[in-house]
Amino acid sequence: MPKHRIYTTSFASVYPLYVAKAERKGRTKAEVDEIIRWLTGYSDAALGALLAGKTDFETFFAEAPAPNPARALITGMVCGVRVEQVAEPTMREIRYLDRLIDELARGRPLEKILRKG
Repeated sequence: MPKHRIYTTSFASVYPLYVAKAERKGRTKAEVDEIIRWLTGYSDAALGALLAGKTDFETFFAEAPAPNPARALITGMVCGVRVEQVAEPTMREIRYLDRLIDELARGRPLEKILRKG
């Protein structure tokens, strides 16, 4: 079975869409970056290098230095799919990020978005 095309999509091509979605709702790029750092463990410098290097989503999540164990607490729907029921690990990570960005755009406080394990 072929991989979903999102796996080979450059993270750098989707990142501005995450930022734009947040900014349309009065949130900031810094908050988007904080969510990404919380979820993956990347530093600001590493995140910048990944964005410059056109890393794909599969590599972005596979090489995450410290995936947050509390990410398993993320629940809810993204595109009609419950994130906690996604079986494929990489797709689940992508859906986790989508869900967190959705929560940010909906005005949820950052302290609640970044679950405590």
